Amino acid sequence: MNFLAHLYLSGDSEKVRVGNFIGDYVKGKKYEKYHPEIQKGIILHRNIDHFTDKHPLVLDSSKKLKEGYGRYSGVVVDLIFDHFLAKYWQDYHTFPIKDFVTNSHEALIKNYLLLPNKVKLFLPFLIQSRRLESYANIDGLQTALDIMARRTSLPDNSVYAIKSLEDNYSDFENKFKLFMKDILKYVSNEHHINVATPNGWHPNEGK
Repeated sequence: MNFLAHLYLSGDSEKVRVGNFIGDYVKGKKYEKYHPEIQKGIILHRNIDHFTDKHPLVLDSSKKLKEGYGRYSGVVVDLIFDHFLAKYWQDYHTFPIKDFVTNSHEALIKNYLLLPNKVKLFLPFLIQSRRLESYANIDGLQTALDIMARRTSLPDNSVYAIKSLEDNYSDFENKFKLFMKDILKYVSNEHHINVATPNGWHPNEGK
């Protein structure tokens, strides 16, 4: 899962949300220097990534992107799933996405001095561009892929990614919706985190 999903799966705790957001940038045992709730968020991030990377629905989705992305295809699936989460946000959270993203920005700014240097560098642009909301649009998704290609080792192949998504849109969407049921059950049962889902829906009740 990418930034939006990690924030979403953090529940109500501000510091868990911060920890989950910075999880990729805190290596090894360096998490131990943080506040216990931030530590919880970092560990949650790692476990979500492990759960996601091994999940059959994600692995199957990754196959559709292997030709253009090879071993990085899972990273692109993470972004595609964030696209669907943003697009169908009202089905997954009681707060409008605009309010949720603003609240998350405020939490990160409040804890700015605790953030790893790499996060401090990109956070202002992420906030100014409202990038997390922009995932809902295909253009916003492609922009995110282009940014990642410039700043990470992700191949610069966003045109291929978008065409693959558009050619297999219903299949990606269906797999996302099934996966969300599983990941919500996982964070609820294994990490005791309950997301503010609409109408009090609980992941163990089905949908």
